Amino acid sequence: MNYWPLLGVAVVVLGFALRRNPALVVVVAGVVSGIAAGKPPGELLELLGTAFVNNRNLLLFVLTLPVIGLLERHGLRERARGWIAGFRSLTLARLLVAYLGLRQLLSMLGLYDLAGHAQTVRPLLAPMSEAAAAQDEPLDEPTRDRVRALAAATDNIGRFFGEDVFLAFAGVLLIQGFYAGHGIALEPLAIGLWALPTAIAAFVIHAMRIAWFQRRLRRVAERRRDADA
Repeated sequence: MNYWPLLGVAVVVLGFALRRNPALVVVVAGVVSGIAAGKPPGELLELLGTAFVNNRNLLLFVLTLPVIGLLERHGLRERARGWIAGFRSLTLARLLVAYLGLRQLLSMLGLYDLAGHAQTVRPLLAPMSEAAAAQDEPLDEPTRDRVRALAAATDNIGRFFGEDVFLAFAGVLLIQGFYAGHGIALEPLAIGLWALPTAIAAFVIHAMRIAWFQRRLRRVAERRRDADA
């Protein structure tokens, strides 16, 4: 067995230890492994190009992270928090339930990568939720963390139970392939329709959890005001 291609692993470890650019480290590691495996330059370039094309969606996601970080550095979270604070009628429950419904609907249409923790939850939804929850009383740090966790959970539930309804989702195709291997013919449409009641139940249950959380926040705020009085 030829162990020389494993030099690419050493390049990755060394590059990350030296805090070099991750994309550059991975490319260099691939080149080193290819050369060590005896690949000709033309075939090596072809492999790198194929890998780039097959993973272009992941590359696009990675490129969005610096953009989000730059926006946050210039006050995106603060502006989102201040914007929501101006809407006195927009409660935490209304905000998160509306986001949950929109997230599920987009996921059902296959647009589940339009939102997410990096793109929307951290820079927008979390600070907006904090501002909506703080309308009755300023939040302490543990409560602020619970609000952020609830916002993240809302995104997770909306995507997870919404994407199962999308006909071309990998999970739906996996189920179809599994049953086909056992002699049972199922159409993706039938699988998606059977996932729809679960998605509706998840929406109702999590919406009730959000409403219960807001009600508990208001009760705590009322008890503190009574104690101060």
